[in-house]
Formats: sequence, structure tokens, C-alpha cells
Amino acid sequence: MIRRSRIAILYAASLGASIGVFFLIRSAGRSLTSAGTPRPEALARPTASEAPGILLHVLLALVVIIVAARILGALFRRLNLPQVMGEVVAGILLGPSFLGWLAPEAASLVLPVNTAPYLALISQVGVVLYMFLVGLELDMDLLQERTRAAIAVSHASIVLPFLSGAAIALWLYPRYSANAVSFTTFALFIGVAMSITAFPVLARILTDRGMQKTRLGVLALACAAINDVVAWCLLAFVISVAHAQTGSLLFTLLTTIGFLCFVLLIAKRGALRLVRWQTAKGRTTQDIFAVVCAALLLSALVTERIGIHALFGAFLLGTVIPHNSVLARDIREKCEDLVVVLLLPVFFVFTGMRTQIGLVHGSREWLACILIIAVASLGKFGGSFLAARWTGSDWREAASIGVLMNTRGLMELIVLNVGLDLGVLSPVLFTMFVIMAVVTTLVTTPILHQLGESGAPPSPAPAAS
Repeated sequence: MIRRSRIAILYAASLGASIGVFFLIRSAGRSLTSAGTPRPEALARPTASEAPGILLHVLLALVVIIVAARILGALFRRLNLPQVMGEVVAGILLGPSFLGWLAPEAASLVLPVNTAPYLALISQVGVVLYMFLVGLELDMDLLQERTRAAIAVSHASIVLPFLSGAAIALWLYPRYSANAVSFTTFALFIGVAMSITAFPVLARILTDRGMQKTRLGVLALACAAINDVVAWCLLAFVISVAHAQTGSLLFTLLTTIGFLCFVLLIAKRGALRLVRWQTAKGRTTQDIFAVVCAALLLSALVTERIGIHALFGAFLLGTVIPHNSVLARDIREKCEDLVVVLLLPVFFVFTGMRTQIGLVHGSREWLACILIIAVASLGKFGGSFLAARWTGSDWREAASIGVLMNTRGLMELIVLNVGLDLGVLSPVLFTMFVIMAVVTTLVTTPILHQLGESGAPPSPAPAAS
């Protein structure tokens, strides 16, 4: 009891100190002037005369996207790198940074501008479904293994990079911020973008190395699970702050809290009842699956209407279905292949179409990009390493946890696209952070290999992002 009280007091003190530091950064940034970078222009919309040919272009684009994603994903897998990062790189290569620069005519044939709105819609549906699957895979029982260490590491891996991100915002805001965004919103978003850990990518790396059931693997998964929940709650808060410029922040926060309570207290009971219904039926019928789909879309609809993005509603609903239930397993089997093979690669390509590496030119921009990578890596690694050492891990295990928590992958790209849509990130800064997400994820496996961390030989596992 005394130890729990001490942990609670220490946690409250660290939270209060972090809030205090952020307010100091906020007060320092109030006098700064936005860089005034204009928001990206709206994606082109087809006219009525173009409509008949749109379907042909979209179908051709989907074929090219799937083929490129599978080829690059397989290549990265052979190099012992996360397959999902190969798919991310495929998306960037199909965009203006490579194909549009190398062969503009081929790019306009494969991915004409008038297909962008349709690819954007498909990608958004894919990401909503993917976030539902991420929530569905969260195993909160992992916390029972090493509760104190998991909570300490997960929160330290958020607090330090969040504050370091807010601090670097003091330098980025007058140089690279989008037009008409306040410093508070900008600093909050940069802090969240620095704090993200990609739970699915981390889980796949551990599985590929046979480490998912080791002491290190269990701790890393537990930390990433908590990190996911906290980081997405922070993102919801930042989105509500951004939207509050034209509405009521208090109303958004209150409705968010109300919906959160509804899902955790009432919808969770409904999910348990649905699991019992599925058990009584002996299989997941189409009616049961239809109920899940309707609840998923309704949850996403509510959070989108509240103003905290549909992704949060999908993720939240996924967490209330017991991850080890037959229902959860059947849902994953029904949805995972469609989402991973078709819909997510569309999101990668859409992100690639918005990533213009050519915007990062000259020594100043590349130095800024390197600085972002360094701050993101040191903040995430440093917070995780220090907390792991404090809770009893040796230096090798602590360093491995720090490296694993620095894995950002797809989750970072989702956050960055939200920031670009909100107008918080300028196209240049968006590109810099995409480069940061790719670099910090790609270095994870080689560094783990150098640290000598591995487990038993892994059993064959299905491809996952």
C-alpha cells in the first residue's frame, strides 16, 4: 500500500511538473510569429465530363499500389526490416518525390490528380478499420506482468519526447508552421508527434525475432499498449484544441469525456454480451459481424462529429472487445487481409502523394530534418531508458526497450496526416516528419541486432502492418 501511494504521488508530481514545463514553453512561444506557410491546396475534384474515366484510373491505381507495396514489402522482409516500412517507402516512391520527378507522364497515367479524392476516401476508411484492429489487439492483461515498470516506462516515453517536441516547436514555429495556426496548438501537436510508438510494428518486430514472450518482449508490448492509449487520448485533446478556434473547447472536452465513459461503461457490457452471443451460436454469423461493423462506424461517426477524428472512435471501440475472445479472432481473420493488403497501401500512396521530399532543400532544411530526427530519437530513447533502469532493468534491457519504443511506423504517419489536414503542419514540415518516422523505424531492427537481443526462433506469422 505504501509503495502504491509513493508511486501515485511520484506520478502526480511528474505530471504536474510536465504541465508546468509546457506552460513555460507556451508562454515563451506566445511572442513568436507564425511562419505563415499557406495550407496545401484542396485536392482536385473531377468534373462531370471526367467522371466516366475515373473508375478506370482508380482501378489501375489500385493494381499498381498493391503490386508495388507487396514487392517492396517482400524486399524489406528479406532484409530483416519491417514489411510495413517497405510498403511506406513504396507509397513515397509512387508520389511526386520519385515517380512524379523521374517520369511525370507515367505518374499522371498511374496516379492522375483527379483520382486523389477517391484514394483519400479509400485510405481514410482503411485507416479507420486499421485503428479498430489495433484496439482489438491490445492486451491490457500484459500490465499484470510488470505493472510498475510498464507504467513508468510508458509514461516516461511520452513525457520526455512530448516536452522536447514542445521545446523544439519554439524554433520550428517561426520557420515552418502552417498559416494561421496558434503556437499552443502547434506545440501540442509537435509534442504528440514526437511521443508516438507504433504498437503493431513493435509487436511484429518482436514476433519476427521470437521475443514476444520473453521478459523484454512482454514489458515492451505492455509499455507500447499504454503508450498507444495515452498518445491517442492526447491527440484527441490536441484536435479538440485546434477545432476550438472556431468552437467551444469546453464543449468538445466534455462530450469527449462523456463518450469515453459511455464506451467504457456501457458499450463494453454490450461487447461482452455480444461475445456470449457468439459463443452460444458457436460461430461469428453475418448478423453478429453486422452488429460489430455498425457499432464501429457509429463510434467513428460520433467522434468525428465531436471533432476529435473518426480514428479515435474506431480505436476506442476495438479496445472494449476482449482481445483473446473467439469473436475478436474471427473479426481479425475477416478484416485483416483486406485492410493490410488493399486499404493500407492506398493510405501509404496517398501519404506519398502529399510527401514532397524536394521541398526539403538546402542545408537549413536538411539540418532541421536531422534535428527533428535527433530530438525524436533522444527523447523517446532517453525517457524509456531512464525509466527502465529506475525500475530494475539492466543497461542492455533498458537500451533495447528504448530502441523499441522509438519505433513509430504507420501510427506516426496517421498522426501526421491528421496534422496536415488540420493545417497544423505545413507541407515542408509534414515531409520532414515523414522522413523522421521512416528513419526511426528502420533503425530499430539493426540496433536490436547489435544489442544482441533475440529470442527463440520464431514460428511463421502472417504478414501484418
